[in-house]
Amino acid sequence: MRIAFFGRGGKVGSVLAPALEAEGHRLVDLAEAEAMLDFTAPGVVVENVTGALRAGVPCVVGTSGWDTAGVDAAARNAGLPVFYAPNFAVGAVLMMRFAAEAAAHLPRAEIVELHHETKRDAPSGTARATAERLPGEPTIHSVRLPGLVAHQEVLLAGDGQLLTIRHDTFSREAFVPGVLLALERLRSLPPGLTVGLETLL
Repeated sequence: MRIAFFGRGGKVGSVLAPALEAEGHRLVDLAEAEAMLDFTAPGVVVENVTGALRAGVPCVVGTSGWDTAGVDAAARNAGLPVFYAPNFAVGAVLMMRFAAEAAAHLPRAEIVELHHETKRDAPSGTARATAERLPGEPTIHSVRLPGLVAHQEVLLAGDGQLLTIRHDTFSREAFVPGVLLALERLRSLPPGLTVGLETLL
């Protein structure tokens, strides 16, 4: 597949770009692209997506912390799919699924998410997506420190007990299988915005 990759020089992009090429994909300009991949920053992602839609190119987005509100309508009007996942690590998706199941049995939950100090959004997209799956409005604690990549704990408690569900991303290589799956399934998605890697699993 010919892919226009916005953010290929970033922390995630520097890992994803060679992995995509190793799988036989070609990184090209938007004018030649069959798909657009975005791992940039919250302030520019909407412009990148709408530009790709105007060019007739469907999109996969891994940037978090942006307002998705207008993108669904723009993608529907263009008749193209846009896929967005707050986290492309399969283990993180399973963490969210297990936490939602456990929350039906344990009455209180809080979330602790830890990321590298240059991450621009807090709380993270993964933490917000997890909170949306849990009852009430669980408190989210955000930690930004050097040396971290992406880590999250969901703590669920009842009288006399605590269940901790944790996922750790030690390397951005953990995102590669999820991104490859999203690109593979992109053209089969309906026009508009599809959110979450769990929709593809």
